[in-house]
Amino acid sequence: MTTFTFHSDPSHGWLEVSIPDLLRVGLVPSDFSAYSYQHLGKVYLEEDCDATMFVMTYEQQVGPFVCTESHLNYDHWIRRLRRIEIITDDEIPF
Repeated sequence: MTTFTFHSDPSHGWLEVSIPDLLRVGLVPSDFSAYSYQHLGKVYLEEDCDATMFVMTYEQQVGPFVCTESHLNYDHWIRRLRRIEIITDDEIPF
């Protein structure tokens, strides 16, 4: 069973998903909002809309998964990553 990590800080959260897992369910980085991030073959999907869309799609197409949590009590390092909106689909690392 696949495991995803949900990262959070005091004001927001992101679901960490590998690009291969994204592609597995037919989604690409451009399907998501400017509030999500990317780094080294992973996307960090903001919790409100983007993570929800991925989770619903993943559960429908693949099935259940395990989610672990990682919380920081200060601004998360994810906030300093490259925003997903500036990635083009041809930049997806494999």
